[in-house]
Amino acid sequence: MGRGRAKAKQTKVARDLKYRTHETDLAALARELHGGEDSNKSDDSEDYDEWSDYAERD
Repeated sequence: MGRGRAKAKQTKVARDLKYRTHETDLAALARELHGGEDSNKSDDSEDYDEWSDYAERD
């Protein structure tokens, strides 16, 4: 019997998600899904430079 309030809230949230119009930035979504080539390369090189001081030297 205690599930009525929870179910009503879930139904309300589901309706909001279904019927509310969302302004989606599709270009930003595409960049996130495909990965930005420029940002990934620069981030990796900075990480290697930062930790290169701790690398074992032969």
